[in-house]
Amino acid sequence: MSQFFNINAENPQHRLIGQTADILRGGGVIAYPTDSGYALGCMIGHGDAQARIRQIRGVDDKHLFTLVCRNLSELGNYAIVSNSQFRLLKANTPGPYTFILNATREVPRKLQHPKRNTVGLRVPQHAIVQAILEAIDAPLLSMTLYFPDDDSSLCEAWEIREKLEHNVDLVIDAGHCVAGATSVINLTDDAPVLIREGLGDLAPFGLS
Repeated sequence: MSQFFNINAENPQHRLIGQTADILRGGGVIAYPTDSGYALGCMIGHGDAQARIRQIRGVDDKHLFTLVCRNLSELGNYAIVSNSQFRLLKANTPGPYTFILNATREVPRKLQHPKRNTVGLRVPQHAIVQAILEAIDAPLLSMTLYFPDDDSSLCEAWEIREKLEHNVDLVIDAGHCVAGATSVINLTDDAPVLIREGLGDLAPFGLS
């Protein structure tokens, strides 16, 4: 049976954030709100938790996780970023984007694209996510919360609790969550390439 925390979306309670961090450090899986819908998250190094997320999503190990980072400094530990890429990232983070970038050696091989050695990273604009990342002092491995038989994402914590109360360790309720997905942008080529159009504004990348 999963735990259920009501966390204030603007001023997250330190006690509940600390308990969330303990669950993650113990190998737990959480369903948490972001600036682009709910996501499933765990920490790097917990293979069982990663397998549980893949099972919930109905995907195999070819479906890659996104690394959710608290800021550009942390993102820079896991991605090789040129000066021009840094300027783009600085101007557009935090926000509802996932960026495909070349991975550094800090990223385990199994979390990289097997042929391109790339990784998806994002810096969300959500106080609860930022508080969790600060508490665990590490990025989250994350996948958008979709179900195999449903293309739409859930926006209400109670719906997620009903479906996943025996599959995750924690569901975080912060009120209604914005529906949608991130815009996925590949920054490894000379010019940005749109992989998936989502909530983020594409104009700054010349993609609108």
